[in-house]
Amino acid sequence: MTFTLSTFADGLKSETAFDVLAIARTLKAAGKDVVELQIGDSPFSTTAHAKAAGIEAIENDQTHYCPSIGVGEFRATVAENMNTLYGLALDERNIVVGPGAKVFEQFFCEAVLNPGDEVLVFSPQFPTYVPNIQRRQATVVTSALKEKNDFRPNLEDVEAFVNRPRGRAIFLNSPHNPTGGVATESDIKGIADLIRGRQTALLSDEPYDRMVWRGTHHTPLAQPDLLDQCVAAYTFSKSYSMSGWRLGYAVTSPRLAETIGKMINTSLSCVPPLVQIAGAAGLRGDADERDRNMSLFGKKVQLLTEALQRLDGIRVVPPGGTFYVFPNVTVICNRLGITSHGLAMYLLEGADDAFGVACLGGECFGEAGEGFLRFSCAEPDDRITQAVKFMPDAFSRAARVREYLDKHAEYRLGSLYPEPQGVTSG
Repeated sequence: MTFTLSTFADGLKSETAFDVLAIARTLKAAGKDVVELQIGDSPFSTTAHAKAAGIEAIENDQTHYCPSIGVGEFRATVAENMNTLYGLALDERNIVVGPGAKVFEQFFCEAVLNPGDEVLVFSPQFPTYVPNIQRRQATVVTSALKEKNDFRPNLEDVEAFVNRPRGRAIFLNSPHNPTGGVATESDIKGIADLIRGRQTALLSDEPYDRMVWRGTHHTPLAQPDLLDQCVAAYTFSKSYSMSGWRLGYAVTSPRLAETIGKMINTSLSCVPPLVQIAGAAGLRGDADERDRNMSLFGKKVQLLTEALQRLDGIRVVPPGGTFYVFPNVTVICNRLGITSHGLAMYLLEGADDAFGVACLGGECFGEAGEGFLRFSCAEPDDRITQAVKFMPDAFSRAARVREYLDKHAEYRLGSLYPEPQGVTSG
């Protein structure tokens, strides 16, 4: 007899980027040359002061338990850094430490949601938002992010949501993964004004706060009288190239920070102190190195965006932030009869026996992403250029597309995507 899993576990879907990563690595191990543009990891080394402090912490035996809410010195350093960046007045009581930013999605939901509550999610969205909302038996309400609005949040949808009887929380991600959209200061102020004083909480997911190419990053934390309704999540994975260290933090009111600290206590115990010591050293000493790396990321984004814009059948809204580019490929998908994620997998597996490009279809981020591809820029510039040069030839190999669809019928396009105006079919 097979043991029956819970309904939640049985329907749980993982983050597709890691699934495609596994396929890409298997193909590479078998000898295929693959340009990996599928996952949001940094190509740079961990910044110097952080790395050195982590090594020293191990040598000093900083390898045991520490307070679940986080090491006081690290939390104080984070608060000081946030105050400098955003003109806030925080102290260590406002900071709670976690293994990256993603875990705060779950803890935020546990802190504010009851079964039957509703959560507004701007879509396409990061894939783990929905499972964490479902953990609390809450319901997702989506607001579509539109190309014509530079993938910025629609405040009319926010206003309608906060007036719903069960509207309880909003997930905001800016700079936005996967689209690269950046909410303006007026967007942030508008959301804050709509929820202030209501029983509506805001998760502000800000892992790309140091990756803004046009304009400025604005956090809801800077809006008046919002701290007790807002949890803002940050990570060292992107800006300090510490994805494998698993270090992040949330900023909120002392009351919510203490509550989330209890959740960490009862699930993760703590983030290793040696990791927090490394992070504090990075904040204190690595700003220049961080900013140099962020500048290199910006140049990679520009390189990939401009290269894709030259391809027939593709339209690209230049991302305002992040290190992702999110081109509209509906014309190509319609011509080939393949879904956008099918097109992504074809570029990896089917277009050529010796060479492939790993990326993600937009539907990996919800239905609103259908007809798009998401490319990360975490490869050397020459490899990014090589990947884009490969695409027109790959799209022209109709026989190979048909052969691939014969083997992967799940990627056949059932009905045509709405096509953008002014894009040639190539």
